[in-house]
Amino acid sequence: MHRNFREHNSGTMKANQSLRIVMALTLAFTMLPFASFANKDIAEAEEEFNPTDMIMHHIGDAHGWHFFGSGDNSFTLPLPVILYTDAGLVAFMSSEFHHDVEGQNVVERDGLKFVNYHEGIYQLDAGENTLKMGEDGYPANAVEPLDLSITKNVAAMFLTVIVMLFFFLSLASHHKKNAHAPKGMNNALEALVLFVRDDIAKPQIGEKKYKKFMPFLLTVFFFIWVTNLLGLLPGAANVTGNISVTVALGLFTLILIVFNGNKDYWAHIFWMPGVPVPVRILLAPIELIGLFIKPIALMIRLFANITAGHIIILSLLGLIFILENVGVAGISVPFALFIMVLELLVAFLQAFIFTMLSALFIGAAVQEHH
Repeated sequence: MHRNFREHNSGTMKANQSLRIVMALTLAFTMLPFASFANKDIAEAEEEFNPTDMIMHHIGDAHGWHFFGSGDNSFTLPLPVILYTDAGLVAFMSSEFHHDVEGQNVVERDGLKFVNYHEGIYQLDAGENTLKMGEDGYPANAVEPLDLSITKNVAAMFLTVIVMLFFFLSLASHHKKNAHAPKGMNNALEALVLFVRDDIAKPQIGEKKYKKFMPFLLTVFFFIWVTNLLGLLPGAANVTGNISVTVALGLFTLILIVFNGNKDYWAHIFWMPGVPVPVRILLAPIELIGLFIKPIALMIRLFANITAGHIIILSLLGLIFILENVGVAGISVPFALFIMVLELLVAFLQAFIFTMLSALFIGAAVQEHH
C-alpha cells in the first residue's frame, strides 16, 4: 500500500511539474512579441513604444513574416514581393526592404525604384530617391503598382492548406487500406467530419441534397478552425481577422446560394405567392437586399470576433509597457492567458457558426416547395 501511495505521489508530482513547465512555456511564448522592449532603457521604451502601432502591426498583414524583435535584431521570414507595373512583373524578396528607416529604403529592379511604406509598396517616380508624403497623407511622388505578393496572410493560408492536406490525406489513406475504425488523430478527424455531416449539413439542407454541399462545408469549417488555431501561436498571422479573407468566404456562400437557388426560392424573393401585389412590390427589394446581407453578416461576425480577441490580448500585455511597471504583469498576464484560453473556444465556435449559417442559407435556397 505504501509503495502504491509513493508511486501515486510520484506520478502526481511529475504531472504537476509538467503542468508548471507547460505554463512557463505558455507565458514565455505569450511575452515573446514584447521581448525586444525588455532590453531597452525605460526612457528609450517611453519614446519608442506605441501600443496602437504594436497592435496594428500584429493584427495586420505584412510582406515579411515577423516573429519577434525590432530593427536589425528582428527575426523575420522574408516573403516574395511580386508587383505588376507598366513595365511588367517585378519580383524580389521582402528582406531587401530594411527595417531601420521605414519608407526610406529603396529597392531598385529593372530600372524601377520601390519603397515599402507601412506595408504598402509604392513605385517612385523617375528621378526620385525617397518617398515624399503630400498634405493629404498620400505619396506625392510615387504610384502604387498592382501587388500580387505572397504576404504573411497568404503564406499562412498555404500553411493551413498543407496541414489540412496532411491530416485528411492520412485519414483517406486509412479508410482505403483498413476496414476498422481509425485511431488517434484520424479518429478525432472522423468524429468532426461526422459532426459537420450529422449536426450541420443534414438538419439545415436536408437528407436528399446535403451531399452536394459537404465538400464546401467541410472545407470552410476546417479552414476557419485551423487558421484560427494557428493564429494563436506566437508571431502567427491573423488570417480570419483580415476582412479580405472573410469577404472571400462570404462570397463563396453567396455564389452557392445564387447558383443553387430553385425557382421557389427566387419566387419568394421577387414575387411572393399568396401576398397582395402592393405588398409584393414593397417586399421584393427588401428580400433582395436580405440576400446580400446574409454573407455580409457572415464575414463581419468572423472578422470582428477574431480581431477583437487578438486586440484584447495585446492590449492587456501592452499595459506592462504603458505603465512601465513589471508588477502589472501579475494582473495583465493571467488575464491575457484567460482570454487566450477563451480564444481556443472562439476558434472552434466561429468555424461552427460560419458553417452552420452557410448551411442554413444554402438549405433555404434549395428547399423543396411544400
